[in-house]
Amino acid sequence: MNFELFIATRLTKSQEYKNSISSPIIKIAISAIALGLIMMLISIATGVGLQKKIREKVAGFNGHVVISNYDNNQSKTTQSPINLQQNFYPEFKDVSGIKHIQVFATRPGIIRTESDFEGVILKGVGTDYDWSFFKEYLKIGNLPVYGNELSSEVLISKKISDRMQLTLGDKFDTFFVQENSNALPSRRIFKVVGVFDTGFDEFDKSLIIGDINQVRRLNKWEADAVGGFEVFIEDFDQIDVKSKEIYQKIDSTLDSRSLFEQFPQIFEWLSLFDGNIAIIVIIMIVVAGINMITALLVLILERTQLIGVLKTLGANSWSIRKIFLYNASYIVGRGLLIGNAVGLLLLFLQYQFEWITLDPNSYYVHVAPVYLTFYHVLFLNIGTLLLCVAMMLIPSIIITKITPAKSVKFS
Repeated sequence: MNFELFIATRLTKSQEYKNSISSPIIKIAISAIALGLIMMLISIATGVGLQKKIREKVAGFNGHVVISNYDNNQSKTTQSPINLQQNFYPEFKDVSGIKHIQVFATRPGIIRTESDFEGVILKGVGTDYDWSFFKEYLKIGNLPVYGNELSSEVLISKKISDRMQLTLGDKFDTFFVQENSNALPSRRIFKVVGVFDTGFDEFDKSLIIGDINQVRRLNKWEADAVGGFEVFIEDFDQIDVKSKEIYQKIDSTLDSRSLFEQFPQIFEWLSLFDGNIAIIVIIMIVVAGINMITALLVLILERTQLIGVLKTLGANSWSIRKIFLYNASYIVGRGLLIGNAVGLLLLFLQYQFEWITLDPNSYYVHVAPVYLTFYHVLFLNIGTLLLCVAMMLIPSIIITKITPAKSVKFS
């Protein structure tokens, strides 16, 4: 039998810290650990959740990697076409880990109504387009269906809908300037079949989704011409690696650019969240550790007589230190149990009811997203327990300074 663990268990069960001098100190320590864990769980879940949600949105609009001509890679519009007949389309067999590839083409235009006008980007997509992203953010209407025939149906954002006072079934004029400055703008009439709202104003404010055949006709392209290819990777963490592999496998006249290359400012901003989360976790663990050091010192001073008796019976200082470390670990465990219960409950309520909202102009989302895995919870609990116990090793040294003669005589 573990002698130290047996004594520590008897101590905790005998009085449960209800009538001892250390009772309020212990309760404060348990509360500090529970509160610290709650804050750490919330900071990790919301920080990681926000990163994940914004990444999904950027990828939903652009794909993880974009293959285009070199003259298009700095522009939101496609100027020269790429032939659809490529060795990587419709399936990228030369590079593993590719989930999906789809074609697109873009063209700038101006929406004109009776009372207003607005500059937009028409993004043309084809039959291979994955609509799962826009299905999640579709507010009203339906997703358009495109085939070989020319379609005038478009999907617009709520921001454009509100500004231009357009709703389901409305038709509107869009004018596209021709490359020849002397030529009159091309006019197209589109019909609204759906309205989406992602909260990502950088894209919502100007993007409309339409038939790629419309862009082909506007640009006077052949039926097998596209503006580029959007590639989706199975593992987000492998985007940089896969982008380089893709670049090696495509034609020398083409270029591949990952999300990080296309939107460096967004991902640099997201990377700051890692530092903020780390700072919060460190501060909370230090606060919890300091409270536990205080509680342990009170426990030791309160049990000076017991320490003297144990030393008289032959127990060494390290054995007695282990008793109090076990005792303190029990306190930490109670705090972690309460913190997990409350923290996970709060996160579940936020996930289920979305009570806490955010400004989409600042955070690109309407609701504070939460994302937490089992490993996040496991590592956070183990790390907090180990660090708190490690911090308590220092104050437990005071046990070595207690002599049996003085402690027993003092009692």
